[in-house]
Amino acid sequence: MELRHLTAFLAVAEELHFGRAARRLQMAQPPLSQQIRQLEKELGVQLFERNTRSVRLTSAGQAFLRPVRTVLEDVGIAVRVARAAGRGEYGRVTVGFAGASSHEALPRLTRAVRAAHPGIELVLEGQTYANAALTRVVEGKLDVGFVRLPVTHPGLETRVIYEEELLCALPSDHRLTQRTRIPVEALAEEPFVGFPANAGSSLRDLMAATCERAGFTPRMTQEAPDSHTILALVAAGVGVTLTLTSCQHIQQTGLVYRPLAGDPIRLRAALAWRRDNPSAALRAVLAVAETALPTPVLSPSASSASSGLGGPSEP
Repeated sequence: MELRHLTAFLAVAEELHFGRAARRLQMAQPPLSQQIRQLEKELGVQLFERNTRSVRLTSAGQAFLRPVRTVLEDVGIAVRVARAAGRGEYGRVTVGFAGASSHEALPRLTRAVRAAHPGIELVLEGQTYANAALTRVVEGKLDVGFVRLPVTHPGLETRVIYEEELLCALPSDHRLTQRTRIPVEALAEEPFVGFPANAGSSLRDLMAATCERAGFTPRMTQEAPDSHTILALVAAGVGVTLTLTSCQHIQQTGLVYRPLAGDPIRLRAALAWRRDNPSAALRAVLAVAETALPTPVLSPSASSASSGLGGPSEP
């Protein structure tokens, strides 16, 4: 049974006239009559009562009409969905992010995508540290990831969405809170809390590199999987940490933020995606992101600060 046979049946059933049905289908009447006979032969029933003056549905034809309409409506929906997906109006896009650092950017993006393309489903994978997100995008396990520059993989495209700065978080009763800016070397004897080693968080790497440039290795006393827990531990007096300005929305009793002394270490957050990803839905999301998360005016020092520390950073 072919769809053209069902289309022919529906036209004749609605027009109850072979000539009008043929004109509606933009075909000659003899081929239309042949298609109806082929359909009746395949079903083993008569669908129409015909005479020289009228065409009527048989009881079998009347029973057949509703399911045929449903089938052809479903086919129409499938065609529209496929075409919409080809235009990027329908589909699924996986996004990797880390919660604290993308708390403003991610909601802006998701709201804008829902408004522009309600047929696109964003699958959000949280606690995906920047290095891990980068790896998963390269492997094709994520469509787009929130990362930090520099990104050197030749198969990836990136676009900067905001800049941020490295700063120090201290317990509120810490002696160094009396200073307006904290020299990194003043933290040499302090216990540190931070992200786990080898978990894909380059903020951990960035913190170690910053301390090593100041002449010491940070003494890690406790690790935690996210910025909220790390900063809660700082507030509890467990230790100090280096974090990013994107996490300053986390305000807890007993927690104080201070900028670092010296030239600021500015970092560029970006979206990253594979250049060869064929997803039209991804292209639609990236187009929406250009408006929802526009590239800011960039400071001249950010790229050099990032590249000097060996990779995209994260919380």
